[in-house]
Amino acid sequence: MQRKAFSALFLAVALFLAAAPAPAFLGMLGTHKNLEISAGSAVIALGDLKTDEARFYKARAGGKEVRFFVVRTADGKVRTAFDACDVCWPARKGYKQDGQFMICVNCGQRFHLRQVGDVHGGCNPSLLASSVQDGKVVIGEAALAAGAGYF
Repeated sequence: MQRKAFSALFLAVALFLAAAPAPAFLGMLGTHKNLEISAGSAVIALGDLKTDEARFYKARAGGKEVRFFVVRTADGKVRTAFDACDVCWPARKGYKQDGQFMICVNCGQRFHLRQVGDVHGGCNPSLLASSVQDGKVVIGEAALAAGAGYF
């Protein structure tokens, strides 16, 4: 009897995971790619970014491991934000992506990708200052350190 219950549970979990889009789990599975800070900045090649697909990163700044994500939206804008919000950051759950939306893993609030960096406050992803230079996204160490309190 226990074996049947275990098999049913395993099947239910497998079906759930198979039905969910892979990017939806990036923030929850600790798949933040490590970036080294060199010459005062963390750098990401634009070619590493796919349109409308958030990429999760982490870098050491302000004495902590700071997590963030970068997304290049269909309008051509590169958007960077801490993987934390002003309200739910104490839960340290961050965001996950579901199609065109970033979702706060703690409270479930949904934010369209084109809002990232343009809309502030509440559970919106907290802005992380960055620039695009010579085909690269450049995030200064000071900008990363400014968000260290979230982590």
